[in-house]
Amino acid sequence: MAWKRRTRNKSPVGFLVSDEAYNMLTVPGYTRLDQCPEIMTAVRRIAELLGSLTIHLMCNTEKGDDRITNELSRLIDINPMPTMTRATWIQAIVNNLLLHGEGNSVVLPHTKDGYLEKLEPISASRVVFEPQGYDDYFVYIDGIRYAPADVLHFTYNPDSTYMWKGRGVTVSLRDIAKNLQQAQATKNAFMSSKWKPSLIVKIDAMTGELSDKKSRQKIIDSYLHPQEDGAPWIIPAEQFQVEQIKPLSLADLAINEAVQLDKRTVASVFGVPPFLLGVEKFNRLEWNSFVQNTIRPLAISLQQEMTKKLILLPKWYLKFNVLSLMDWDLQTIYTVFGGLSDKGIVSGNEVRDRIGMSPREGLDDLNRLENYIPVEMSGKQKKLIQDDKKGDKEDE
Repeated sequence: MAWKRRTRNKSPVGFLVSDEAYNMLTVPGYTRLDQCPEIMTAVRRIAELLGSLTIHLMCNTEKGDDRITNELSRLIDINPMPTMTRATWIQAIVNNLLLHGEGNSVVLPHTKDGYLEKLEPISASRVVFEPQGYDDYFVYIDGIRYAPADVLHFTYNPDSTYMWKGRGVTVSLRDIAKNLQQAQATKNAFMSSKWKPSLIVKIDAMTGELSDKKSRQKIIDSYLHPQEDGAPWIIPAEQFQVEQIKPLSLADLAINEAVQLDKRTVASVFGVPPFLLGVEKFNRLEWNSFVQNTIRPLAISLQQEMTKKLILLPKWYLKFNVLSLMDWDLQTIYTVFGGLSDKGIVSGNEVRDRIGMSPREGLDDLNRLENYIPVEMSGKQKKLIQDDKKGDKEDE
């Protein structure tokens, strides 16, 4: 047995446990965020969703923004790295940003003959930031110095001192991560513990008769082991007293309630719905709010840094297609886009594209709900022309 002492609120508290139990029930050392399944789940969900978004190369025009398809758009959206897809590339960046890099993620562009060749995401362990005063800095990758303009530096939650540097959510989640890991260790230790008797049998006997294992086993075999399954026990009433006890459960320890609360806190810090962490049920409104209030700001942060460092033409910019993540059922899509089609705002093929159908010839024109004629012909309807002629005759 070992006497363990700890200090809490400056009041000494001690508890008597065995060395084995102490090692099972306590989590020694610092708990990293990537060791907490709940935090890893929240970050992975965000990274997977951002990785699933198509990256559009857009151009500002007088009539609106048009999508451009060229080799640059293909490299960024489909093949940013020869050994990675766009989805895994974005996931690596976001994992560094929210988890490993403590609010910082660096990508090193590689060029060949003046053309962009690949965008290499750099592990957080390979990056060091060197401040130059408060408003400038250098980035060291494997000991090689780079200016901020030579790399993509994504940040999350700017630092209060060096505002060009991200701080992440490490401080906010440190205690929660430790609590969740401690709860898991306690649960595992409790479930694997062998001290869970469901019966206590009191025997009227001399101490010597129960002093060794063979004597106790002899009594159990004689009175408590029936010959057939389900057969009743037959024991001397004067010598035995059997009591049923209720073992301590996880509900008694209130672990489940504490874990649920910590999961909600993790969800709140990262801005993800609780049902993504196994709390509550799916809610469409919460999902759409998550896309608009969490995924969209992160996507804007990524696309602004990429546009600033990779795009040279002033009218060009990069844009993540966040709208594709919204949870719309088929009826909603039909109602919204069908109404836009009736008003001549979108074409029939655009409506078919939203519901996953291939385009068809003759559906690229903008038609208005008045015998579905082209928009430019809506003022030349026969009934309107007849009304004009009738008015001219009356004037005569």
